[in-house]
Amino acid sequence: HLVESGGGSVQAGGSLRLSCAASGSGFGVNSVGWFRRAPGREREWVAGITSGGLTHYADSAKGRFFISRDDNKNTVYLQMDSLKPEDTAVYYCSCLAAWGQGTQVTVSS
Repeated sequence: HLVESGGGSVQAGGSLRLSCAASGSGFGVNSVGWFRRAPGREREWVAGITSGGLTHYADSAKGRFFISRDDNKNTVYLQMDSLKPEDTAVYYCSCLAAWGQGTQVTVSS
């Protein structure tokens, strides 16, 4: 079971930190990904982190978004800086085919 939080409304250039909290076992030994779905668009992958802490980013996120994990808290974070209006979307985390309910991020110009 995954629960995202931390979304909100910010102006362009602002920052948000999303959290993905997991319940149950096995979270710490698996990769976790962040995805987003903008209005009228397909869901797209944003960033991922392996169990060992290796990180990967979509081109649109590189240099602005930073994924991290705290396995003691069963939580993965997505720090989003220099936000742009095109980052507006519902953000989801996923682990082992489980998905959270999403958290809305709205960036105004």
